[in-house]
Amino acid sequence: MFESLSERLGGVFDRLRGRGALNESDVRAAMREVRIALLEADVALPVVRDFVDKATEQAVGQQVLRSVTPGQQVVKIVNDALVEMLGSDAVDLNVDVSPPAVIMMVGLQGSGKTTTTAKIAKRLTEKGRKKVLMASLDVNRPAAQEQLAILGTQTSVATLPIVAGQQPVEIAKRALQAAKLQGYDVLLLDTAGRLHVDQALMAEMQAVASVAEPEEILLVVDALTGQDAVNVAKNFSEQVALTGIVLTRMDGDARGGAALSMRAITGKPIKFVGTGEKLDGLEQFQPSRVAGRILGMGDIVSLVERATETIKVEEAEAMAARMAKGQFDMNDLKNQLGQMQRMGGLSGLASMLPGIKQVKQAMANGAADDKVLIRMQAIIGSMTLKERRKPELLNAKRKIRVAKGSGTTVQDVNKLLKMHQEMANMMKKMKKMGGLKGMAAMLGKGGGLGGLMGGAGGGMPQMPQGGGSLPGLPGGNAPFNLPPGFDKFIKK
Repeated sequence: MFESLSERLGGVFDRLRGRGALNESDVRAAMREVRIALLEADVALPVVRDFVDKATEQAVGQQVLRSVTPGQQVVKIVNDALVEMLGSDAVDLNVDVSPPAVIMMVGLQGSGKTTTTAKIAKRLTEKGRKKVLMASLDVNRPAAQEQLAILGTQTSVATLPIVAGQQPVEIAKRALQAAKLQGYDVLLLDTAGRLHVDQALMAEMQAVASVAEPEEILLVVDALTGQDAVNVAKNFSEQVALTGIVLTRMDGDARGGAALSMRAITGKPIKFVGTGEKLDGLEQFQPSRVAGRILGMGDIVSLVERATETIKVEEAEAMAARMAKGQFDMNDLKNQLGQMQRMGGLSGLASMLPGIKQVKQAMANGAADDKVLIRMQAIIGSMTLKERRKPELLNAKRKIRVAKGSGTTVQDVNKLLKMHQEMANMMKKMKKMGGLKGMAAMLGKGGGLGGLMGGAGGGMPQMPQGGGSLPGLPGGNAPFNLPPGFDKFIKK
């Protein structure tokens, strides 16, 4: 998300940072480019005007122009203005009330309400440790109630039994009674949508809300619809007491205008964003982290959180033990690639890591995508167990066999072997330097993740407490990094 906006703003600020001193005309010219970039990203005009005026007023101040690093000061001002526009602080669901806490899902047909209902239920069950009941009030769309029941089975969340012929208000009353009698903490009501906002839809929403008295009314809108999403949110907020917004398909929205406009236009916080079709593809909206991604600063905190959630402890402990001995074979590399996939693949990592220009550019140009990881794993999967343990056994004939078996080329096999060799050499160096602690010290002195990229980092900042590793191992750091030579593999 935000790829085109991030790229455009990155160019503006790179030029500012390259200047030793700035005058007022330099700043105003840069802010005009920021205005154009925001408009091209489909941000609403009133929001752009207000944002640029505020940022310009602060950026032309004497404190900035006389600063030792005026370019960095302007970036900070724009970052702070973005955070303010997006809502400053993350806003979570209000479910810590006398049970059952009722969450009502509203929105147009096709916005992703039913799937989002299941995603939120899964999140509340697994992370919030809540007992959740879902109920479908959609009697208009064919098989809508059955769809929620199937999603309930997939997420192991209970759904209200379907009674044919019941109307939305009756279903809401029955769901509320069942939630109270059966001791549920949260009740999620998936309401019906329409193809457009009409009075019949609003009347139904208001009738259900008066019966259920929800703590949360969440509007689900499709980010890909851009300005239409903002208009829908505005119409709903005028007639229903919304408490928050969920933006779906944010992973497919390179412009991000809906997210940037939503809070300013409606006054309602964005609480979650949908980042994929899978039922765990839901993230809490963090304004400061999103601003960091837009300005190319990355989102290391979210990356650490995702690593902590996806790292398999047994694999990580085994890897740490082998690293301490300076060992690293093809099975270890395959585990690392699998971990990268679980963390969202190349696209997920590239959006959160600062720098990595070559990887991002390769993905933007279509020269690389998440299939790269699958291809790498296929190459390793075509090796024998003995070859995985001792890659040096791979002579010319064996490489041809592996390439044919994995549907790749000998050149791809050679690139992967070279990448493995660089990582194996790094493990041996780490052993000489005293294992994980020594490696952390080395990374703390010299280049962080950028150093591990074999020169592809392009000026990445160092990571705290351990350079290129992410927390996750009991009593230490999990050995996760983008493998050296990875940028060479994706070049075709």
